[in-house]
Amino acid sequence: MYSEKQSPAKYYVGIDVGTASVRAALVDEHGTVVAHADQPIQIWEPQPGHYEQSSADIWAACCSVTKKVVRGVDAGQIRGLGFDATCSLVVVDKQFQPLAVNCEGQNYRNIIMWMDHRAASQVERINATQHRVLSYVGGVMSVEMQPPKLLWLRENLQESCWEKAAYFFDLPDFLSWKATGVTARSLCTVVCKWTYTSDGGWDDSFWKVIGLEDLVKDKYEKIGNHVLSPGEPVGKGLMPEAAKDLGLPEGIAVAASLIDAHAGGLGVIGADVKGHNLPCENQPITSRVAMICGTSSCHMGVSETPIFVPGVWGPYFSAMVPGLWLNEGGQSATGKLIDHVVRGHVAFPELQAKAAASACSIYTYLNSHLDLIKKSLPVGFLTVDLHVWPDFHGNRSPLTDLTLKGMVVGLTLSRGLDELALIYLATIQAIALGTRHILETMETSGHRINTLFLCGGLSKNPLFVQMHADITGKPVVLSKEVESVLVGAAILGACASGDFASIQVCS
Repeated sequence: MYSEKQSPAKYYVGIDVGTASVRAALVDEHGTVVAHADQPIQIWEPQPGHYEQSSADIWAACCSVTKKVVRGVDAGQIRGLGFDATCSLVVVDKQFQPLAVNCEGQNYRNIIMWMDHRAASQVERINATQHRVLSYVGGVMSVEMQPPKLLWLRENLQESCWEKAAYFFDLPDFLSWKATGVTARSLCTVVCKWTYTSDGGWDDSFWKVIGLEDLVKDKYEKIGNHVLSPGEPVGKGLMPEAAKDLGLPEGIAVAASLIDAHAGGLGVIGADVKGHNLPCENQPITSRVAMICGTSSCHMGVSETPIFVPGVWGPYFSAMVPGLWLNEGGQSATGKLIDHVVRGHVAFPELQAKAAASACSIYTYLNSHLDLIKKSLPVGFLTVDLHVWPDFHGNRSPLTDLTLKGMVVGLTLSRGLDELALIYLATIQAIALGTRHILETMETSGHRINTLFLCGGLSKNPLFVQMHADITGKPVVLSKEVESVLVGAAILGACASGDFASIQVCS
């Protein structure tokens, strides 16, 4: 209860569009999540390596979860809205209607997902140019970025998509447009996934040399010629139609967005850790790496001066924390890989049944099962004869080779639950070793990292966290507020509202 002298609480809404679900949270001015909700979204895989979504399906899910979290709250207390999303490519026509990104001509499937690898030959040709902008993506562009996807559309869907397209949005920017009617782009998206530079903007020569001079001719209207810093207010705030859709007050501040991993990084990297005797205590945040681990994993490290790391994206100025340079390492399949390995095992039905009987998740059950079979040795030693190479969906960092495949060494004829638990453990260890490879590459180039800050779905798995601590040799910090990505999105809304002077103050 509030006394008469106390002001009513101020709230901010954060909306996070992940790979497989949309989540929303109502967050108060102290950074506490008051309410949150989630809803799955659809993914189409029309052929191997092609992953598509629907912007209409995603927006509908945004509206559904937001209405749930603000139910019963006085609209006058809701001050701002922030979005984050995967860096997927959204295509719309002049009337902002969806355009098919597929040969079937199904317009509602108008998003090429971040994890889509259809543009493998296009990215190869882009990298062969050795253009100077590539130095800001670790020397090699990823197939998961937007220029190769755009080139694929021009070369494969010229008439049905490319010529009709009026706007190509990164998904976070599509959401801020949907909310405000303003086509401004976030500095985070265009710098990290489109080759925009914070000091020089677009480089005409790059787009011409890769065969996308059309974008230069229209003065970059299709991909963005109005760029805002994350957390800046967009337009005049929430439009009437979007306000009705979302169940939010018309005109509240809407922030320039962030990519989902960057929102997670923003939500955890500045955490107060005083009194825990951690090596990063009384050190600048440049000593920390935020690891956002879900379907994939991203490793976000910041520096005061630009550091060029082979095979690691960046350096990007002010792309996550204003005034600091960002390097972003990553693994294209982590949560998805663990799920793939576990669900594909012959003993999975037995695991499902036993987990259900124990009223726990399959991963909680597997962790308990490993504790039962480890005997006197630490659990990590159970896989001394079993090894996984985890690049089932290629290697994003630091090898930057999308052609790499996964491998398992040490299989036997055993088919039981013990063997499933062991291959699950070996997969997690392989992912942790991949993180160690990324961190060592960053440190060789000049980063000084002493502490990991984890968030995302996999950070809720104690075995995943422990293996990362053991294998990297660095302490791992988990946020008291587990929904760190949603807090990061809400920080944007708080900044846009004017209630806080800057992102740093919000954080």
